[in-house]
Amino acid sequence: MRYIRPTSLTWWAGCLAILTGIASLTLPAAGSLGELSRFVALLANSGDASSVGLMFLGLGLIGLRDRIERGFRGNE
Repeated sequence: MRYIRPTSLTWWAGCLAILTGIASLTLPAAGSLGELSRFVALLANSGDASSVGLMFLGLGLIGLRDRIERGFRGNE
């Protein structure tokens, strides 16, 4: 489980991007969760980034962090 690093800031940024993408897909625009949906839209830059794009960005950040860390340690 080398990808799960809760002490890494890059890992948390990736998780936040993934969760923002998932929330923007699942939250309704109106109703009782309307305020939360508007907050998620602000986090997603008001709809400029697609939900799938945010999820791929998060996964990319987590994978990039792992690759850079392995590169500094040398060949494994």
